[in-house]
Amino acid sequence: MKKAAFWNSIRSFLMRKGFTEVYTPILEVTTGGGDATPFHTHHNALDLDVYLRISCGELWQKRLMVAGLEKTFEIGRQFRNEGMSPEHLQEYDQMEFYWAYANHELGMQLVEELFREMAQETFGTLRFSLNRHGQSFDIDLGRTWERYDYTETIANLTGIDISTASLEEIEQKLEQLRIPHSRQGWNIGRATDTLWKWCRRRISGSGFLVNEPVIVSPLAKRISTRPHLTERFHAIIAGSELGNGYSELNDPIDQAER
Repeated sequence: MKKAAFWNSIRSFLMRKGFTEVYTPILEVTTGGGDATPFHTHHNALDLDVYLRISCGELWQKRLMVAGLEKTFEIGRQFRNEGMSPEHLQEYDQMEFYWAYANHELGMQLVEELFREMAQETFGTLRFSLNRHGQSFDIDLGRTWERYDYTETIANLTGIDISTASLEEIEQKLEQLRIPHSRQGWNIGRATDTLWKWCRRRISGSGFLVNEPVIVSPLAKRISTRPHLTERFHAIIAGSELGNGYSELNDPIDQAER
């Protein structure tokens, strides 16, 4: 019952804001729109290898925007053939929205308002006491959401300045903090993200992570006055990331270089 109320509150909120609900393919011939390992299968009638989607219609919704639908969203199931944890399932429901001519600041305003309405409609309150990551968090979604600068937050909690640190220095800090990490696809971007996730578990929220470096945000538009950073945000509550958004990169030359 709670899950039904949760998704219905999100759907009604977005429709009231002028978004159109869309339904896009789950079986795809390319695993676009995300960075994850897909499940794959074979389409017998077409004799074609296909994949279960790893994003909720991202590439399809972008096509719909080009076709003239300026506000779209989809609520649906997506699949990632990767490890499992209390925060990551291999199949799960997600909502993804696209809003033409809007930037990340408008996105954050919409998400903050969405979370408040969803919580009130689903749980009847904006205040929560949550136990996560071995800690207790008191959350009030009704308060003004905080902004957490990516570089400053990591520096404050670890002493590492990621804007100048080498891969070796970040690895040494990971070892010092006893942070487990996989060396598969390992590079400075993965190392930086691993360090950030350790920091995130210590942030109460509610708030938004902002000013992510380009190196960990390959699909987000650069901040024009600080081009090494991007117009991206994460919704952070009780040490967990509950949403991700950004101004879409629409410069094909910049995208190709990345």
